[in-house]
Amino acid sequence: MVAYVQSLRSNLTSLFLIAVLGIALTLSIPVAFPHLMHGFHAAHILLHTGGMILALFITTLAVVSYRALRSRRLLLTTIAFANFVLTEALMLAYALEPSIINLGDAHISEVGHLLTFVTLGLLALGVLRND
Repeated sequence: MVAYVQSLRSNLTSLFLIAVLGIALTLSIPVAFPHLMHGFHAAHILLHTGGMILALFITTLAVVSYRALRSRRLLLTTIAFANFVLTEALMLAYALEPSIINLGDAHISEVGHLLTFVTLGLLALGVLRND
């Protein structure tokens, strides 16, 4: 057991994967439990929960990197990942209860797609920008 823990410490990718899956599953239980008998709906909720957790992790890394380097490219990337967190939160809320979000004439999936497009645009600007 000790050898397994030491090898896990040396392999940060595996440690990250185990941490993200553990957190996602733990946080998803109270969210997804009422929807378990709804077929693919539970997987849809778990997908958005996992995406939001990964986006939060990457946003945190981007904020720490931006504070250290103060690069405009990193600022755009940080804003893009924060926007993706917002997108996933909006889509998760819609997947859980479609009637709680009312945006007038705009359908929530259209807003989610627009926010995803904004995220891609910000990431593209961050990559293509010359600092």
